[in-house]
Amino acid sequence: MTRKKIQIKKIDNIAARQVAFSKRRKGLFKKAKELAILCDAEIGLLVFSASGKLFDYASSSMQALLEKHSSVHSENLPNLNEPSVEFQLESNIRAKLNDEVEKKRHELRQMKGEELQGLGLEELKKLEKSLLGGLSRVAEMMDGRNAELICDIGRKVDLLIEENQRLNQLEVEKMAYQTHNMQGHSSESIVNNSQDYDSSDTSLKLGLSFLEH
Repeated sequence: MTRKKIQIKKIDNIAARQVAFSKRRKGLFKKAKELAILCDAEIGLLVFSASGKLFDYASSSMQALLEKHSSVHSENLPNLNEPSVEFQLESNIRAKLNDEVEKKRHELRQMKGEELQGLGLEELKKLEKSLLGGLSRVAEMMDGRNAELICDIGRKVDLLIEENQRLNQLEVEKMAYQTHNMQGHSSESIVNNSQDYDSSDTSLKLGLSFLEH
């Protein structure tokens, strides 16, 4: 079964365009690597995505390849005072990175509710969906943290209950010990009083007997 030939034109669907870019970029880099290995060629490859993201491949060193390119073609430059290819490339990369940073900052300000005047309905819906997704993740994180906090508080309450029960048990044992000691002292007092009474009674009987004689 033959593969259907794809018409070479811009892909309108953004998702399909991103998939095609990713697949063909990987294929291009793979072919460049194979060419460098099979033919001992020096290859430098730079690719910028539609969003300005840089992808590069170099068979050796990109810096060395740029310097070699600059030295080989220096005689073709109309003016030696013009910036080198390396400088121009660095300037372009820096400009792309600055644009990307500014774009991200703009998106961040929009997520804060700023600079929304120029957005259409679809863009506002997309921003709302992104915010709701972020809020959902934050809520899940908060639920997890709250659950951990509740479990930690529960463990501390259980420890406090156990400690309170232990202290109550010690208090009960202390009171029982004191009561036992008090009962022991009372018994000794009763025995001593009984002995003193018997002794007095005996003396009294002896005195009466002596008087009778």
